[in-house]
Amino acid sequence: MVKIEETKDYLPVMELFLRNDLEMDEEELVSPNILHCWKAETEEGLLIGGCVLALFEEEYIIDGIAVEEPFRKSGVASLLLNEALKKAKQLNAKTIYLVARAPEFFKKHSFEEIDWETSPQFFGCYSCPQRGKKCFPEVMKLEL
Repeated sequence: MVKIEETKDYLPVMELFLRNDLEMDEEELVSPNILHCWKAETEEGLLIGGCVLALFEEEYIIDGIAVEEPFRKSGVASLLLNEALKKAKQLNAKTIYLVARAPEFFKKHSFEEIDWETSPQFFGCYSCPQRGKKCFPEVMKLEL
């Protein structure tokens, strides 16, 4: 059984993101743009997943979602994403953006790929020298 709950203790979730190769800079670790953060834990209290909903330039974004490798494909990421989407709707968000390294997962949740050139420019990926060379993320959005 997995427990999903909101947390104000962002640091363990950010560390989980880093362990799972989500690129983050130090500013994001204490970002005032974070609106809500969720953690997924086993019954024993082991942190196995996390998700962050943030607001940048008046746009809502999933600013990180990850699940530890042994627990992937178990539905944990969907549970976390659904919590973030539910909260975004409560906040009257019209659109949610994200940068996905696993776009097929997000397509299953009705996100659509959009062009880098026409998307909001607030993701660090835009200036990252690895984009298109070692990392091939997709910018995606969901209309709520």
